[in-house]
Amino acid sequence: MLRAPSSRASITIIFALISILPWPTHSAKTSYVQEACSVTQHQDLCIQLLSPFSSSAKRSPTKWARTGVSVTISEAKTVARFLGRVKNNKRLMGRNRAAVSDCVEVFEAAIDELHRSLGVLRRLSKRNFDAQMGDLNTWVSAALTNEDTCVDGFRGESGKVLNFQTGCFRFPNCP
Repeated sequence: MLRAPSSRASITIIFALISILPWPTHSAKTSYVQEACSVTQHQDLCIQLLSPFSSSAKRSPTKWARTGVSVTISEAKTVARFLGRVKNNKRLMGRNRAAVSDCVEVFEAAIDELHRSLGVLRRLSKRNFDAQMGDLNTWVSAALTNEDTCVDGFRGESGKVLNFQTGCFRFPNCP
């Protein structure tokens, strides 16, 4: 059975960052990344993943959103590569093999949706802002749904649990 990949938390972070564009400013004592991550459900992970970008994004909500989407794309690609390796494992049988194949497809779709989101964030305009936010909401929500679809394919299956959040990407040697 698979546990929810860390990309879900990344996508959730992106959704939170996008949902607050533009956000109110906080005290100058608050670091940029803490301010940006304060609206997310997974604040510690957000801070860990986005801290390297604090000096370039500063207080720009659009830069934080673009950075978050870019980081999420990278995380989703890591998960997709891992799933590709799992899919090619000869010991994977039956429904689990089909579920992994489905996961590869839905993660590729999620990556495409996140790329679309990044494209919108790169060309935000006041004139089309509401429509652009609607598109972002749709594509980020679809990426979250794709991750759920992947995990749902393993419900009720027995066998070794692969936990993406432990960073174990060497199936079948995961603890």
